[in-house]
Amino acid sequence: MRIDIISVLPDLIKSPFQHSIIKRAIDKKLVEVHFHNLRDYAINDYGKIDDAPYGGESGMVMMIEPIDKCISKLQSERNYDEIIYMTPDAETLNQQTANTLSLKENIIILCGHYKGIDHRVRDLLITKEISIGDYVLSGGELAAAVLCDSIIRLIPGVLGNETSALSDSFQDGLLAPPVYTRPAEYKNIKVPEILLSGNFPKIDNWKSEKALERTKRIRPDLLKNQ
Repeated sequence: MRIDIISVLPDLIKSPFQHSIIKRAIDKKLVEVHFHNLRDYAINDYGKIDDAPYGGESGMVMMIEPIDKCISKLQSERNYDEIIYMTPDAETLNQQTANTLSLKENIIILCGHYKGIDHRVRDLLITKEISIGDYVLSGGELAAAVLCDSIIRLIPGVLGNETSALSDSFQDGLLAPPVYTRPAEYKNIKVPEILLSGNFPKIDNWKSEKALERTKRIRPDLLKNQ
């Protein structure tokens, strides 16, 4: 997989890709991540990529021309499955979306900034819009890092245990059940006996029951889709 990230502040987003699971995925050549500074496509020598919005509203808006130039250059070099815009006014990222995107070959992610982007970019160039929650960040860089992490960890070979991601919360529409490790007892609090029994069919039933129980208590909204 190749992911191209377009940003006004590309250095802001690079750190998450230099550590842990994502770094290992890049080192193993399971994914390529490339960062593009939108100012390299500015409309003048001063690096202008934004302007005041029509209609008199305060703030600045990212211009269509630099974005179009950057995306067009990338598209001239390869085909892209999705061109994604990170924005709070979009469908919220979920596990099913991450699963689908992890199967793609080439993705562009555009990070919004300021008051957002000229809406013609969304009409003409963007194929998918994603939010990570109902709140506003200073820019789309951190949101893009969240999206990339959720996708990359699902690529075969990235996680040490190929089945690990299958037991994550939301993979089956439920929250994950509780997990425990050694010691079996700590400050008089014991690990549930069933997990120590070695009876894996019963353990699986216990996990299913606990997953449903936790979902009903914490995220009952998820059960509406069951």
